[in-house]
Amino acid sequence: MKIAFTKMHGAGNDFIMIDDRQGLVPWQDHFLMAALAARRVGVGCEGIILIQSSDKADFRMRFLNPDGTEVEMCGNGSRCAAAFAHGIGAAGRAMTLETMCGLMDAELVPQGVKVWMPEPTRKTYGLAVQAAGRTFTGDFMNTGVPHFVVPVDDLASVDILTWGRALRQHPMFDPEGTNVDFVVYRAPDRLAMRTYERGVEGESGACGTGAVACAVAAVERIGLTLPIHARTPTGYELIIGGDWRDRKCTGLTLTGPAREVFTGEIDLDGLEREME
Repeated sequence: MKIAFTKMHGAGNDFIMIDDRQGLVPWQDHFLMAALAARRVGVGCEGIILIQSSDKADFRMRFLNPDGTEVEMCGNGSRCAAAFAHGIGAAGRAMTLETMCGLMDAELVPQGVKVWMPEPTRKTYGLAVQAAGRTFTGDFMNTGVPHFVVPVDDLASVDILTWGRALRQHPMFDPEGTNVDFVVYRAPDRLAMRTYERGVEGESGACGTGAVACAVAAVERIGLTLPIHARTPTGYELIIGGDWRDRKCTGLTLTGPAREVFTGEIDLDGLEREME
């Protein structure tokens, strides 16, 4: 079966976008989806996003990690999903999308795409974790997916593969593991970050849910102010907006670029034969 796809990126976070409103893509085949996401034998991406039919929203966003596993949602992925869905006529400029973690609103804006993010949960500040022969002190929360935010003095000196992998797999975050964000805060409203992403099992070009986690920690722990401008490793900027009420961040939004890179067609049957 041949399927059409569009390659997009959201602030450097790249995705394979597929119109699956007819429900024909075999997304449950994790090995096949992983092969599609592989950079050497497939198209290559940090996530596969299927736009599917929904009886609760304009469409459903089904998100698959590069290893083929499904996860709750993706911040930059949801922004690309909104732009792609609008482009194929599945939604207007303002829309609601269904995800595993609930309904999300999105809107096409001059800066790209804005999405309204889930309220952070499971916040634990000042958590000390011993890993890779070091003690890391950071802040944990779930912004749709779990994140451990670790402030550092210098992003360039971070051994992101060693440190990130050790923290991502630490028993303290069992059973689901966690994404790991290394961040430098730049008062009053800026930060720079690098993310070791669960499922990618390496550094991400950008991480929207991670940017939100870093911003929440920046406001609630460090005293920075919303909106926060987050610089990604690829040089793009994400803007995290919201309100400061009762000593916590609410109504959080994520805004940034969502751009088409190229379109193509791939033979899934041929890809499957190569796996045999």
